[in-house]
Amino acid sequence: MDDEHPDLLTIGRLAHRTGLAVRTLRFWSDAGAVPPAARTASGYRLYDADSVARVELVRTLRELGLGLDDVCRVLSGRTTVAEVADAHVAALDAQIRSLKVSRAVLSTVAKRGSTAEETALMNRLARLSAAERNQIIDKFKKEVFGSLDVEPRLRGRLHSISIELPDDPTPEQVDAWIERAELVQDPAFRTRLRTWMELNTPGPGQSRPPGASIWWARQTVQTVAEIRKRGVAPEEPAASEVLSELFDNTDHAAVLRSLEAGINASAERYRTLVAHARGQDTSPDATEELEWLAQALRTADQT
Repeated sequence: MDDEHPDLLTIGRLAHRTGLAVRTLRFWSDAGAVPPAARTASGYRLYDADSVARVELVRTLRELGLGLDDVCRVLSGRTTVAEVADAHVAALDAQIRSLKVSRAVLSTVAKRGSTAEETALMNRLARLSAAERNQIIDKFKKEVFGSLDVEPRLRGRLHSISIELPDDPTPEQVDAWIERAELVQDPAFRTRLRTWMELNTPGPGQSRPPGASIWWARQTVQTVAEIRKRGVAPEEPAASEVLSELFDNTDHAAVLRSLEAGINASAERYRTLVAHARGQDTSPDATEELEWLAQALRTADQT
């Protein structure tokens, strides 16, 4: 304590009072967060009771993750604690989400046994910015659905498709989301999917095209699954009976075109990826049932 300032504390006494290191207090003081109340004739810093309270406030704000620049802005009145806290909540949310994505990507890498190149690709896809994700999906929608002549309500549903990764994704969701992102960026996939959409999407005022019910209702798949469980091969006469039951007088050639387009476009795989990425329960991938049905239709066409 200085004889000229008996009520003031040296930086050493302030450190003892607050439990902080002298070097920390000196750093804060140099930054302007805890300026000295006075100085001795020799230039040594002195602090008062308000300085002790100010040190406690600085310590609290620092423990909450605020940088010294933000602390100084609060203490100088240029901003409020509430305003800075709100900004840091947003930053922490982004950091937490980034950590969750990292954890999920690493879990996916471990499960897949991915190479370094695959790991880099997965990490890049998972960390796409919102603008980059929107750019990918906008291009996807333009190429696949852009010029389809469909009812306004259906067009609205098609254009509401998103490619968002959940804020708290599981490894399974990341795995599905990454595979889906890889698909929608593949020009060949977009072309195949558009062909399938053209064959299965009704135009305004039109009835559903032949074979479209295979994709929009699960009854056909369930019927084929039951037949397969009984061990019926698509070349057997019993398969023809199933076709008659399912499609009656429908043009089998048109149904087969629709079916082959969907299989070629991996439509079932895409459907399940969307559901898994969203964390939704969904019926199993029915690609094997659809391939059985396609072979049955080809066999019927040859007889």
